[in-house]
Amino acid sequence: MMEAALVLVVAVLLGSSALVASDFCVCRSEQPTAVLQKAIDYACGQGADCTAIAQSGACYSPDEVAAHCSWAANSYFQKFRSTGATCDFSGAATLSTTDPSFSGCTFPSSARIGRLVKLQ
Repeated sequence: MMEAALVLVVAVLLGSSALVASDFCVCRSEQPTAVLQKAIDYACGQGADCTAIAQSGACYSPDEVAAHCSWAANSYFQKFRSTGATCDFSGAATLSTTDPSFSGCTFPSSARIGRLVKLQ
């Protein structure tokens, strides 16, 4: 009986979305500043939470367009991906499984926490 329960738990975990890598939307630093700024303006203007990249925000430093762009693009992507948003921003951004968070600035991710099933 214990072996059957263990097999069931392993099967549930292998099929769980909790094991899927997180996706982050990050801006391409090689893009021109004007392209990155346009992505920031669009994301922030369409509902991304851009308070973290405001001058007093947790993600303001480094004060670089590429860093701010990644925050804005990721915020927008995470907020609206369930309704079809993509991570492109006219070529300014791309998906990455590498977490761009840094000290004091935690990027939201698409990671889902799976629920454990209690077997009796």
